[in-house]
Amino acid sequence: MFFMIRRAAVVRRFAVVAVAGLCAGSLLTACGSESGPGSASGDQLSVVASFYPLQYAAQRVAGNSANVVNLTKPGAEPHDLELSPRAVGTVSEADLVVYLRGLQPAVDTAVKQEAGDHSLDVAGAAKLTLPAPRAGESDHAGHADHADHGNHVEGGGETDSVASGKDPHFWLDPLRLAAVGDALANRLAAVDPGHAAAFRANAARLRADLTKLDREFRTGLATCRTHDLVTSHAAFGYLAHRYGLTQFGITGLSPEQEPSPAELSAAATFARRHDVRTIYHETLVSPAVAKTVAEETGARSAVLDPLEGLTSESAGKDYLAVMRANLGTLRKGQDCS
Repeated sequence: MFFMIRRAAVVRRFAVVAVAGLCAGSLLTACGSESGPGSASGDQLSVVASFYPLQYAAQRVAGNSANVVNLTKPGAEPHDLELSPRAVGTVSEADLVVYLRGLQPAVDTAVKQEAGDHSLDVAGAAKLTLPAPRAGESDHAGHADHADHGNHVEGGGETDSVASGKDPHFWLDPLRLAAVGDALANRLAAVDPGHAAAFRANAARLRADLTKLDREFRTGLATCRTHDLVTSHAAFGYLAHRYGLTQFGITGLSPEQEPSPAELSAAATFARRHDVRTIYHETLVSPAVAKTVAEETGARSAVLDPLEGLTSESAGKDYLAVMRANLGTLRKGQDCS
């Protein structure tokens, strides 16, 4: 039958690699340092980020004053991360560990045991306000709340993301990532007061870049034929919320979840009812689910990157480049004039 998909078709395409020193060539940006965790030198701070968006923000804010490493290797899905004893030691020895509580249980455990006094949970700054979507349902995001349309997202809010039933994928909203950059600057300034002015100036530059990106998305998605967004993995809720789209996630928050026949049928029904002509899949998982629904409904399939990590297949070398590639994909897929 059309709806019978083998589990092997939806598992991760990339294995989690625990070997130190994997980073090389074009993937070096995604890993932090070629010499691996714990390689800070001289007067640099040692900053550990739990996955790529936090690494990007930390590198931008810290500048040359810190060595930033990423616990999640290129090609690995952050939710699946397991930490080696060496990685746990890196968490213990870091000057600052930047993470999102509830997203990566192994990191949560390591932080609780080894880094309680030198860690930053970014959930408060990111304001995790959206509920975790369920598989086979639209999030009815509609247009973003007026309170979220300004250029500044203040701190506060939830601090437990997935564990509290919240959608954790805040970084796909550029202004929420900018707020995390501001929080990073304040925390780094407390750790290293001598570079406080530089940290805050770097955060201001990051915010300017992200505000520009936000304007590009607003303009680029302002005149789309359809505002309904069907994705294999419900990772785009904050992007949808910010830019007036409605996300329908075939498999919900878990990218590795195998959709049931009922969920696949619901996705196909939604796509037909809303005249959806593009079904999106992502870089770190099999496209089988999205392509199955696309074939059933006569739609095309396209890659929309949730930016949980960079690989050689990513459409850019950093967050800004991949987000702009996502915008181009959305403009074509949503039929924007």
